[in-house]
Amino acid sequence: MKANLYALGAIALWASLASLGVSLTHVPPFLLTGIALVIGSMPAWPLVARDPAQWRVPPSTLALGVCGLFAYHFLLFIALRHAPAVEANLVNYLWPLLIVVLSPVLLPGMRLRPAHVLAALLGFGGAALAIAGGRELSGELAWGYVPALAAAFIWASYSLLTKRVAAFPTTAIGLFGLVSGVLALLCHWLLEPAATLQWRDWGLLALLGLGPLGASFFMWDKALKLGDARQIGILSYITPLASTTLLVLVSGRPFSGSIVLATVMILGAAVLGMRAR
Repeated sequence: MKANLYALGAIALWASLASLGVSLTHVPPFLLTGIALVIGSMPAWPLVARDPAQWRVPPSTLALGVCGLFAYHFLLFIALRHAPAVEANLVNYLWPLLIVVLSPVLLPGMRLRPAHVLAALLGFGGAALAIAGGRELSGELAWGYVPALAAAFIWASYSLLTKRVAAFPTTAIGLFGLVSGVLALLCHWLLEPAATLQWRDWGLLALLGLGPLGASFFMWDKALKLGDARQIGILSYITPLASTTLLVLVSGRPFSGSIVLATVMILGAAVLGMRAR
């Protein structure tokens, strides 16, 4: 029960990720990613001050964490700028399905069964439907779906590969976020024009960092350490539904038939894939 509560807490925070990202589309993406990840790492700082060993992890583990947190969120924010937000968000939330499909590839002792293949086809069909709906909305096929799909692959791979590295304390998630944030800020300084942030921007960045780019990572890691990954995986399928619903409400767009059907297909594919494990 405690593991499920941690997972539900992370899911609730992730539901607001796309909506907050859309509200900050005027902020350069490296700057947005960097500030939010540094803020998100702050809850770990007092614990590390008392016990610095909490952040002593192998370089390979640190590289995996930085790749997962930095690359995923940068690609997601790029996708939300260059494709219709609701549809791009749905494509991004193929990651629960990809966790199931990639498990036999990345984790020993697991097999890819026919139901997994069927789930993959159904899920990617839902993503294609979301993209088609976004094309009708924008009048063209936006290239932003490419980073959305790449983000889904990165988060699924990161979640699975953390099971193949040496065990690390949950506090180390703060190190992943801090290094990722500093790297993003360095990229902003080198590659992006300077930006002036308003007080409202700082408030939204604080919410983004402390919530979906901060506390959620600690909760998710804790849930996976304490509970049954299969049951937690089933709970994660709430995320695309909750996130899409909130994003539609925030953007003021109506629920179109393609959005509803794409959401049902992606959720159905994820549940089918999990039941086949």
